[in-house]
This record gives sequence, C-alpha cells and structure tokens, in this order.
Amino acid sequence: MDDNPMLLKSTTRHIRIFAAEIDRDGELVPSNQVLTLDVDPDNEFTWNEDALQKVYRKFDELVEASSGADLTDYNLRRIGSDLEHFLRSLLHKGEISYNLSSRVNNYSMGLPQVAPDEQDSYGLIKS
Repeated sequence: MDDNPMLLKSTTRHIRIFAAEIDRDGELVPSNQVLTLDVDPDNEFTWNEDALQKVYRKFDELVEASSGADLTDYNLRRIGSDLEHFLRSLLHKGEISYNLSSRVNNYSMGLPQVAPDEQDSYGLIKS
C-alpha cells in the first residue's frame, strides 16, 4: 500500500466522488480506504432528506458491487456516471426538482415539467 496515495476522483455535473477523507480544516486528504461523495455541488436541484438518502444508498450499493475491484479513475467514473443516471430518474419521477433559485439554470437533465393547468392552449406558461 502506498503511503502517499494520489487523489483519485470522478466529477460529473451533479456528482463528485473523491478517494479521500476530509480533514479538520475541510481539506481533502487522499485515501485508499475512504470514498467521499459530494452530491449536487452547484445546488441545481431542490432536495428532501428521503431523496438524498436514496442517493447515498445507491452509492453504497454501487461501491459494494465493485468491491474487490482496483480503486481506479475508471471505476470511480463508472460509479459517478451510474449515480448521475440515478439522479435523472429521481428528477423524472418528481422526487427532486430543479432549484429555480440556483445560480445555474441550464436544465442539464431535461426541461422542467409544467403541469397542464398552468399552460394556455399554445403550451405557454400562464403568467
């Protein structure tokens, strides 16, 4: 085992995974034993505790499924990509929603849904 591990990471739009732990100063310290998950770092979505716990459980499942595999950038990216798809499914099911107060509103997972009674006959949102 290497005493000075390199910081491995996976960064997608809404999921960041680091092979590191956070020290008392809030700094990442590379680790071969600990994965740190950062969900929605830009606050693009509105979360409730249940949805967030689903993401953590899915993360644990994905990590467990890859147990025994080498800790590599590729394996972390695969977990990050699977979690990104999981977030998309939560959005499409309405379990999370876009945070319209976010500094970034690019609707990277598809345009927000508008309830039919909020639209006029042309499909435009009523004001």
